[in-house]
Amino acid sequence: MSLSINDGNPPPETTAPEEAEKPEAAPAAPGESEDLQVQLAQKTQEAQENYERFLRLAAEMENLKKRRDREKADLLLFANESLIKELLPMVDNLELALAHGREQGAPQAFLEGLELVHQGFLKALERFGVTPLTSLGETFDPAFHNAVQEVENPEVNDCSVTQELQKGYLFHKRLLRPAMVVVARHPQKTT
Repeated sequence: MSLSINDGNPPPETTAPEEAEKPEAAPAAPGESEDLQVQLAQKTQEAQENYERFLRLAAEMENLKKRRDREKADLLLFANESLIKELLPMVDNLELALAHGREQGAPQAFLEGLELVHQGFLKALERFGVTPLTSLGETFDPAFHNAVQEVENPEVNDCSVTQELQKGYLFHKRLLRPAMVVVARHPQKTT
């Protein structure tokens, strides 16, 4: 005995499933449309503020990266500064030894040897970006000179450097050590 799906009887009447009730677009209440417009304006303004904040933060991050890169480059450029500051007194001592040797009439071969060592130090420092300041005859500049004495001298310009007691040096165009100098002043006129 076989069962057939359709045994001649009409299938029982099935009711179509009720269609999901769709909310009909109810006519907007008079104040509801205005509320939606206000909410939209608020959200638009909030989105604009967030976008502007994002742009400011992105610019700030870019500036931080640039500053970090600049500081890293400066660190690499000026990494030897403390070592060079330690070497400068040796250069000063060599200059004093040369001056003293010339005054006392030291043997020429000895002076030439000291001069070669002195020049070798200066060339090595120059390779690393160290250059001596020229102060004699220049106008006193407190950014580069340290005045340790004033002398009255009407023959030279007022505030000019007449004597250099210790050389000053620049390191990559930045002051490494100021020059210790004597500055000329014109005598004060009394009335």
